Amino acid sequence: MKRTRSKQLMARARRVIPGGVNSPVRAYGSVGGTAPFLAKGKGARVWDADGNEYVDYVGSWGPLVLGHAHPAVLRAVRAAAALGTSFGAPTELEVRLAEEVCRALPSVERVRFVSSGTEASMSAIRLARAATGRARILKFDGCYHGHVDALLVGAGSGVATLGIPGTPGVPASFAELTVQAPFNDLAAVEDALRRWPGEIACILVEPVAGNMGCVPPEPGFLEGLAALAQQHGALLVFDEVMTGFRVAYGGAQERYGIRPDLTILGKIVGGGLPAAAYGGRRELMEQIAPEGPVYQAGTLSGNPLAMAAGLETLRRLRAPGVYAELEARARTLVDGFTGAAERAGVELTTAAVGGMFGFFFHPGPVRNFDDAKKANGERFRAFFHAMLDAGVYLAPSAFEAGFVSLAHRPADVAATLAAAEKAFRKAARAH
Repeated sequence: MKRTRSKQLMARARRVIPGGVNSPVRAYGSVGGTAPFLAKGKGARVWDADGNEYVDYVGSWGPLVLGHAHPAVLRAVRAAAALGTSFGAPTELEVRLAEEVCRALPSVERVRFVSSGTEASMSAIRLARAATGRARILKFDGCYHGHVDALLVGAGSGVATLGIPGTPGVPASFAELTVQAPFNDLAAVEDALRRWPGEIACILVEPVAGNMGCVPPEPGFLEGLAALAQQHGALLVFDEVMTGFRVAYGGAQERYGIRPDLTILGKIVGGGLPAAAYGGRRELMEQIAPEGPVYQAGTLSGNPLAMAAGLETLRRLRAPGVYAELEARARTLVDGFTGAAERAGVELTTAAVGGMFGFFFHPGPVRNFDDAKKANGERFRAFFHAMLDAGVYLAPSAFEAGFVSLAHRPADVAATLAAAEKAFRKAARAH
């Protein structure tokens, strides 16, 4: 495929935007080459500035569960926009969406809308610290919760270690308040809670990891986190930015039967427009201003266009059989990948949960970030570019989950698997 226009746009972008992109993964740093500049999306497909067409498994990193430019969502946004695009004041739409979120997730008795997952994470952590009177937080290696200073830490040695800054600009004193443990490792969590007794405000986790690839929780892991949090007086915070309304209507907490103290939502609650939220038990959320002393604000929080898009998206996700359909499509895709990889003589580990999926060039199992990092990066790069050239748009990183939508048809999946047969053979030649 020719991407002449995309290359020209990237050259222009680099002169006025750091790296030419407004979020680092878009720069294709881990896979090489020039990112296609996207110009249009419809259903399960996107088109770039050169007119090339792709089957899309990124879906704006998860929120487009109905597909691109769904007619009903567009109608809702147009109707809201005709009445005004932003007020910085209460609207009925945000009340209606808050009521729907609280109905969908029994652990969320009250919810506060914000504009991004990063903002939701930052606010939930602030609330957890205020509610417990503790300063430290515990997160898991490879789980991403936005670019909050305290969460941009790298793992140290040992079972559970204090974080060190993962980027310049984050003071060491901030990172020192973050404890990090391997995903799916309850012993490490227990070790951390005993090492810093009475100091950890919350355990923050993606219930299905989506930022080290798609890594599901092992049986008993989430239940163990809930028990340990209660035993040690910490709050359990589920980051459901990816999993909320994606692996079940009530998110991962419905799927796995866990009731966290606080929940972070994003992506789908805005129906593809910028929106996110955090919520939890009434007594916790009553500490948020103006009811309580924990301050958090935002002019664009509850933006009417995003609320309208979110309401319409959630309305359609309540239809019977939606999540079985999503999971069946994701499972068909990864099972097809497994078969094609075997025929090419390539070791592959796959996962699918609801509408999320992932794959690793690794014999498995992949239970945490250390395992994920052992995957063959050269093979992923070869596979990624072969798929892109064949018209399949995957995340340009081995450490990102993929997403199917209700707009993906059997023909889209079949075309993807036909492309994968050749792409895995190319990957087999990479080392």
